[in-house]
Amino acid sequence: MNQISCRVPLIDGVEKVTGAVRFTADMDVDGLLHCGLVFSPRPHTRIAYVNAHAALAVEGVRAVFWHENTPAHHYNSSIWFAGQGALRDERMFAPVARHIGDRVAAVVADTEEIARYAARLIAVEYIDLPAIFAPEAALTHAGHAVREDDVPTFRNPVADEVFVHGNPEAGFAAADLIVEARIATPRSHHCAIETHACIARPEPDGRILLLSPCQSVFAVQAVVAQALKLPQEKIRVVKTPIGGSFGGKAEPILDPLCAFFALTLGRPVMVRYNRHETFTATRTRSSVTGWMRIGLSSDGRILARDTEALVDIGAYCTGGNYLPSSMLQRLVRLYDVPTERYRGRAVYTNTTPSGAFRGYGSPQIHTVAEITLDIAARRLKMDPVALRLINLLGPGAIEPLQGLDVGNARGRDCLMRGAAAFDWSARRQTGAGAGRWRRGVGVAAATHINGCYPGFHEETTATLRLLPSGRVELVCALHDLGCGADTTLAQIAGETLGLRARDIAIVPADTDTCPYDLGTRASRMTYICGEAIRRAGAALGISIRMAAVLELNTQADELWLEAGAVRRSDGSRVTLAELASRMVGRGAELPAATETYRAQANPGSYAAHFAEVEVDRLTGRVRVRDYLAAHDVGRAINPMLVEGQIHGGIQIGIGYALYEDVAVDPVTGRMRGDSFSRYTLANASEMPRMRVLLIEEGEPTGPFGAKAVGEIATIPVAAAVVNAVNDALGIELTDLPLSPERILASMG
Repeated sequence: MNQISCRVPLIDGVEKVTGAVRFTADMDVDGLLHCGLVFSPRPHTRIAYVNAHAALAVEGVRAVFWHENTPAHHYNSSIWFAGQGALRDERMFAPVARHIGDRVAAVVADTEEIARYAARLIAVEYIDLPAIFAPEAALTHAGHAVREDDVPTFRNPVADEVFVHGNPEAGFAAADLIVEARIATPRSHHCAIETHACIARPEPDGRILLLSPCQSVFAVQAVVAQALKLPQEKIRVVKTPIGGSFGGKAEPILDPLCAFFALTLGRPVMVRYNRHETFTATRTRSSVTGWMRIGLSSDGRILARDTEALVDIGAYCTGGNYLPSSMLQRLVRLYDVPTERYRGRAVYTNTTPSGAFRGYGSPQIHTVAEITLDIAARRLKMDPVALRLINLLGPGAIEPLQGLDVGNARGRDCLMRGAAAFDWSARRQTGAGAGRWRRGVGVAAATHINGCYPGFHEETTATLRLLPSGRVELVCALHDLGCGADTTLAQIAGETLGLRARDIAIVPADTDTCPYDLGTRASRMTYICGEAIRRAGAALGISIRMAAVLELNTQADELWLEAGAVRRSDGSRVTLAELASRMVGRGAELPAATETYRAQANPGSYAAHFAEVEVDRLTGRVRVRDYLAAHDVGRAINPMLVEGQIHGGIQIGIGYALYEDVAVDPVTGRMRGDSFSRYTLANASEMPRMRVLLIEEGEPTGPFGAKAVGEIATIPVAAAVVNAVNDALGIELTDLPLSPERILASMG
C-alpha cells in the first residue's frame, strides 16, 4: 500500500492556507449585480402591500422583486433529482410569510451596499395571522398537508411514520423493569464559517450558469428547474469551493432567486447572506421531543421498546417529512430489540425551517435512546457498558426495518476496547466526590448508514484518464465540503495506479461534464464514490499496463504500477509521463476507464464514546475534562483526516449537549441566538483532551475495506456528555442543552 492508511495532507491545503482558493463571495465576475433582501419581522403574516418606489429611485438599483412579480408556483428545495416526489410548499416570495426571517422582497443593484440600503427603504404593510411555535400545539392544527390539487395547506402532521416489529405488549409483559423517559433536543445551527452565497450568470446560448458552494450540483439543477419551470438542460451548475456546510448547504436556498434575477435582468447576479441572515433565513437542525419506554429483563436484555418522536420542521417542509423515517432507520440498527413500536411525526411551526444537519436525525434519536438506556442501567444497578454489550447487534445481523445486513458491525469492539483505553471501570469506581465540584463519566453508542441503498438512485460513475503530464484526471461529481473528501478519494485512485494523491487532478463537479450523482449526503462519499473510483482505477491500471507492453517488451500481467511508472521485474520501467508522451507522439489515444458502481449493501458504521465531566454545583457549569471516541471505520484511508472528522464531531456534540440552541422565543417566535455573539458554541477553551481509537476490522463491500465516519463522529457525543453529568450529580436530566440554569434547577 502506497496511499491507503497514510496520513496524507489535504491536496488543496496549501492553496487554502495561502488564500489562493477563491470562494463564491470572492469571485470577480464582469458586470456582477448584487442583492439585498427584506425579511419578515413577523412570524406569520400576510404581505398586504409592498411599496418599492423609494428603493427604485436609488441610483444603481436595477429592480425590486416580491411575490407579485416573481413565479407563483411552489417547489421543494430539498429534492435530489427531477421528478422526485416531495411536498412543494416554498415560493421565492410568498404572499404569506411563515416565520421571522422569511423572504418578503429583494433589491438587485450595482453594489451590495446600494442593494442593502435600498432594501431598507421598502415599505411593507403586514396583516398578522395566528402563529404556532410549539410542536405539541402544532398537532392541534390538524389536517392534510396538501389539497387534492397539490396546494399546500400547512396543516399537520407533515409525516406520520409508524413501525411495529414483533409483539411489544408481550415483550413489556415479560419485562422485569420498565423505564420511561422524555428527552428534548434543541434546535441548533450549522455555524459554517462561509455564509450562504450564490452567483448566477446568463450564458450566450440562452442557458443559465450557477456557481454554487453546494453539496450536489444535480440537486441545485433540479430545484432551480422546478422553481423556474425550466428544462434541466437550460441550467448548468458548477460547484465552487465550500467553506463548511455540515448539511446547511445541502439545499439550494438562494439559487432559485439568483437564477431568476439573472435571467430577468440579463446580467450576472450574486446573492449573499450575512451572518444574521444565515442564522434566521436558512436552515437549522430540527428540535425533537422523544418519549421512550424500554422493557428489560433482570440481566439487562432489552425485551421491548416503544418510541414516539415529535419533530419540529419549522415553516416549510424541505426534507423534514423524511426525518421520522430516517430516525427509525438509524434506531433499529444498533441494538437487538426483539419487539419494537415506533411512531414519528413531523409538524410545521412558524419558525425557521429545518433541514439537513450532520447525521440527519441520528443525533436526535440516539440522544433519546442512549439517555433512556443509561437511566435503565442506573435502575438495574448495571454498568452502562455491560448493558450495551449485552444488546448490541453483531456482524452479519439483519435489521428489522428494511431487512438489511449491517455488515461487519464492530460496535462491541468499540465498547470493549474503548472502555479499556478510557479506564472506564476504575473511573466509575472512583465516584463523584463531594463538595462543590462533582465528577462523572458517561458512555453512549451509535450507528449510522453508508449511503442511501436500497432507496433512491444509489450509484455513481467515475472516469479516470491518463493525462499527457503523467498525472491522472478524475471526473466524478465530487463535493468536498472542506473536510478532505477529495484527498481521501484521490488516495483511493492513487493506490490503484501507483500514484500519490496529489497526482490525481480532480475536475470540479459540473452538471455538464459529470454523470449524475446524489452528492455529499448520507455518509456515502467514501463508501459509494470511493468504490466507483477504486473500480475505475483498477480498470485504468489494466489499460495502462496494456499500453506499456510495447514499451517494455513483455506481457501485461508481468507489469505493475508503482511510484508513477509502469515496472517489470528486471528493473526496467517507463514513467507514466514518458508513456503518455510516446502515445501522443504516435497519435494513440491515452488510456481511460469509466466505471459505474451501484450499491448492493448498506452496512453500519459504529461508535462508542466516553466522556468525563466536572460539574460545579455552585454555578451549574459543566466542564468536559476527558473524551475518548472509539470508531468502527472498516479501514481508515487517511487516519489523520478520520481523526480530524471525529475531533470536529466531538466539538459539535459537546455544543449540542451543553450550549447550542437558537432559542426561539415561545411568545414572539424570534430567534434569540441569531449571531455568534448570541449563540454559544464549544470554543477551544471548552474543549477537553480528545483521544481517538480506530477499530479497523474491514468492511468487505467498502473500498479497501473502508466505511463512513463523517456523520457518526458527532452522533453519540451529546448522550455521552449528558450521561456523564447525570452520573456526577445522581440525577436524570433529559432536556438539552444542559444550561447552568437547568442544572441548578434540577438540584433544587
